[in-house]
Amino acid sequence: MRNLVKIALALGVLTLVARAADDKNSVVITFKDGHQQSFPLSEVSKIQFKTPSKTTSVPLPISSSGSAGHFMGRWRCGDGQGRNFIITLDRDGHATKSIGSAHGTWTVENGEAHVSWDDGWHDAIRKVGNNYEKVAYGPGKTFSDQPDNIADAKSLDPI
Repeated sequence: MRNLVKIALALGVLTLVARAADDKNSVVITFKDGHQQSFPLSEVSKIQFKTPSKTTSVPLPISSSGSAGHFMGRWRCGDGQGRNFIITLDRDGHATKSIGSAHGTWTVENGEAHVSWDDGWHDAIRKVGNNYEKVAYGPGKTFSDQPDNIADAKSLDPI
């Protein structure tokens, strides 16, 4: 029963993260006495729930340099050869795509989503002007190397 309560509480907190009322890039905690406190997501790396016998952590795919909430969801991205595919960035840091090696993990670094795929490829989704682009790096390359291709990216789940 306690585990069920912890899971429900964790889901509630994550819902707050996703739907923070006034600032989409913050989490708001409401205390028992009714007062609220807001924390910028850029300053949160994980949420822990402590009990006398156990600590439960809820990791969030964010770093000190950005917020994951902006990138979560589905993205239609170009493959660099004129075709499109879908990248899905989940709240728990997992990523999937509709072509190639379908599984990966993601974080936010320097204000852009960095996805590392199981086949060794890496993609970055970044804002350029008023649009987004997907930048692909082949196996063995890092996010600071010359990309293999750059294509448009568009969120299919706008906030």
